[in-house]
Amino acid sequence: MRAPRFSASSLVPASIHVDMDDRMLSKKYVVVGLGELLWDLFPAGEQLGGAPANFAYITSLLGDAGIPASRLGQDSLGADATRRLGELSLSTEFIQKDADHPTGTVKVEVDRTGQPRFEISEPAAWDFLEWTLQWQKLAQQADAVCFGSLAQRSERSRATIRRFLLALRKNAVRVFDVNLRQNFYTVEVLAGSMKLATIVKLNHEELPRIMHLFELENRGEEDSARQLLSSHEVKLVCVTRGNGGSLLVSADERSEHPGFKVKVADTVGAGDAFTAALVHGYLRGTSLAQINETANRVGAWVASQSGATPAPKAVSLAQTLAEIG
Repeated sequence: MRAPRFSASSLVPASIHVDMDDRMLSKKYVVVGLGELLWDLFPAGEQLGGAPANFAYITSLLGDAGIPASRLGQDSLGADATRRLGELSLSTEFIQKDADHPTGTVKVEVDRTGQPRFEISEPAAWDFLEWTLQWQKLAQQADAVCFGSLAQRSERSRATIRRFLLALRKNAVRVFDVNLRQNFYTVEVLAGSMKLATIVKLNHEELPRIMHLFELENRGEEDSARQLLSSHEVKLVCVTRGNGGSLLVSADERSEHPGFKVKVADTVGAGDAFTAALVHGYLRGTSLAQINETANRVGAWVASQSGATPAPKAVSLAQTLAEIG
């Protein structure tokens, strides 16, 4: 069954609707999740995961064209992943097939508070992303792309991701979602990614580590965010705080949100859901306050469900989200 689509603008207060161009609100943007596609191996079973699929799924629920771009092995897990993407109404057109390397997996253990711990397999098919004419055409059509540091752990995928970012149109939004997983990152990869980014998203635990790696003074979240803004010329820094909400900082605006209290099933994919809503609002010129509100609401909804790609209630996603908080 195909999940219902809706626009997050339906959650925007009426006063904002008056000020915003209706065509901007209704336009369907092409938004790409670029990087690792894998299976999350929970004690209770397997679930398709990886930031690109999670991000693309929520992007599509919100009404845009969410497209995952990744690489799977030509194995049973790869076939299962392709089938699952179809069940989620996600395109498989930009999923490459690899005859030499296996589909990626991650062992996931969730503690009593719903926080996950990951053990990521290596190597995997997504370590061998190829730059192709098909991907070049996708990059030229994309309005936004979300990429992370994890998918850049191999030199080959890192080079491909960089070429994808450089092939984007000048006004396309580039979202760097920091993932400090295991030892799969370097200062060079982090710094290079920020230089190519429009938006940098990271969590409250990653921020002080980033400041230390960059040899910058950590004087609190907002000050650190502003240092990243100025030193890497990004337009927006987002610091997520788990169930404590988030901080958004741009050159001339800031917004804090306390988050929504929900009964957490697990937090896998909640950050990707937050990012999807963040991009949805940013593309439409929504205020930081409204972006923050909607992104926290969407992230909280996913955290309240099992897995990263939950189906909203049959009534509508808007009503499902309205019940959060």
